[in-house]
Amino acid sequence: MEAALEIRTPTVPASLAKIAEKVYAGERLNEDEAVQVFQSRDLLTLGNLANVVRERLHGNRTYYNRNFHLNLTNVCEASCRFCAFARLEEGMPQAKTYSLEEAVEFVKSQLANEPSEVHIVNGLHPGLPFEYYTDILKAIKQVAPKLIIKGFTAVEIHYYAQKYGMTYEQVLTALRDAGLESMPGGGAEIFAARVRKKICKDKATAEQWLEIHRIAHRMGMKTNCTMLYGTVERPEERADHVLRLRALQDETGGFQCFIPLAFHNENSPLRKLNEPTGFDNLLIYAQSRIVLDNIPHLKGYWVMVGEKVAQISQSFGVNDLDGTVISEKIYKMAGSTSPNALTTADLRRLITDAGRVPVERDTTYNVVEMPL
Repeated sequence: MEAALEIRTPTVPASLAKIAEKVYAGERLNEDEAVQVFQSRDLLTLGNLANVVRERLHGNRTYYNRNFHLNLTNVCEASCRFCAFARLEEGMPQAKTYSLEEAVEFVKSQLANEPSEVHIVNGLHPGLPFEYYTDILKAIKQVAPKLIIKGFTAVEIHYYAQKYGMTYEQVLTALRDAGLESMPGGGAEIFAARVRKKICKDKATAEQWLEIHRIAHRMGMKTNCTMLYGTVERPEERADHVLRLRALQDETGGFQCFIPLAFHNENSPLRKLNEPTGFDNLLIYAQSRIVLDNIPHLKGYWVMVGEKVAQISQSFGVNDLDGTVISEKIYKMAGSTSPNALTTADLRRLITDAGRVPVERDTTYNVVEMPL
């Protein structure tokens, strides 16, 4: 007769016991403990702890929205080594800059899907006047006044300020007056100077990125924040990045969502580097949720990690799967094989099949629709 299987209750290893104690008590981790979390590869322990934080904040809710992407131009004079989206100048293969009329027609073509948000991120085009951007924002608002415009990374804001002789606040004010309502979190990459020197040496610094979001928050604008992982950064540099975001959130309270962004190597100058695995993706979500105790939402961007990993991420700290994401180009040009869009029914299925409750939101997490 075969011996009965012994069922063991998972235990927290001694190395993470103090961290687990703090998580269960709802206490903040200090800097040394944050580094320890990002150095740990104990996915199941960290995942369980991250789920404690996730459910304390959001219960079983997982958010999504109806959105589409518009990249006005991918012409860019920066030389980020991880990027497959940018083209150095007009006329190069796959280079594209929308005219005002083309941008408006594209927006009109998306309105039948009843989107609540358009997400606008662009290259750093050396040949466009500042009015190009403000005129397009105004035109979008004319044809779709209820559409929330979330756009322009801090890197773009810094570039416009330098190029057009404006302060950060002047750039943000002009864009806001033209229709901008929220900012995405792109361009943060990794704040560590060592890494930025290797992968994005000619774009806004970490300090400049943080200052632009500080100003946006002071102006009453809600923004997101990101971290690019999987290039040449070390675990302690990931911890430093998240801790600097946490510190700014303590100061301003303006970040609403953190989005870890996995490096995709295809078609980029860093193509010889291995991409993060599914294990790595889930680990980053869990680590980030445990340390980032003051940014309410954590997004599992399905375009980046795929539908299956995004679905599983809901048990590793994630409470947002982004949205329909129609016409995303940045990750597609880097080799992403995820679909070109998901329907709201697709998103609800990914959420409900994981035992969570789907909640449709707008850009600033106002509830649009709850399930019956």
